[in-house]
Amino acid sequence: MNFRNKIVWITGASSGIGKSLAIQLSNLDAKLILSARNSKKLNEVKSLCKNAESVQVLPLDLEDYSHLALKVTEAIACFGKVDVLVNNGGVSQRSLASDTSIEVDKRIMNVNYLGTVALTKALLPHFIANKSGQFVVTTSIVGKIGTPLRSSYAASKHALHGFFDSLRAENHKHNIAITIVCPGFVTTNVSMNALTGDGSPQNTMDTATQNGIDPDTFAKLMAKAIYKKKEEVYIAGAKEKLGVYVKRFFPKILSVMIRKLSVT
Repeated sequence: MNFRNKIVWITGASSGIGKSLAIQLSNLDAKLILSARNSKKLNEVKSLCKNAESVQVLPLDLEDYSHLALKVTEAIACFGKVDVLVNNGGVSQRSLASDTSIEVDKRIMNVNYLGTVALTKALLPHFIANKSGQFVVTTSIVGKIGTPLRSSYAASKHALHGFFDSLRAENHKHNIAITIVCPGFVTTNVSMNALTGDGSPQNTMDTATQNGIDPDTFAKLMAKAIYKKKEEVYIAGAKEKLGVYVKRFFPKILSVMIRKLSVT
């Protein structure tokens, strides 16, 4: 498995899964475009990559999705084309639906769904013209199963599944692949940065997140799924994976299981 001469654009590349995936793909000889809001952190990730001269930094804000078409033009200019877009940027949530401001709901949807969709649509003509390309999107096991304290986050991830499944069907004739990656708990700052009901970050690490999959291990499995052009893959612990199948075949049982989860 290698990504020699493949040009991979990763959003949410300044930390967590995106950072680990960037380092992993650089070790596999990919040329990278790294995007997130924080230029300093992106350059720190670049310095950790195997071939820093084959890494370009392109700051962007997914929430400012009306300007993402310009970012696509800049991304293509970096190496002359883009082969793979990894839609990895996003924000999580830790609050009851009843306690969550509608403005927080909007922000989560703007970043996780509309920003990702806008960037994808802006790059789509480039893939169609090249008759080749791959969209990768990091959703979540919560994109298959809604759980407490994550109502808006779950909604945004469910929406991504619907959009990218449709996009796959529409663009199969153009040789465009879609890979949906569903993480379970991964040891990143996702819970630290998760929005609470008033929009402020939680600033604490969930126990489940702290005990999750190491991001470097996760990145190796994700790179393999991208290379094989898997349609959908669950990279998660046994309990999270089990939940997906219980939901599919025994939904009432899963409902009982989910109700027993802590909401405090």
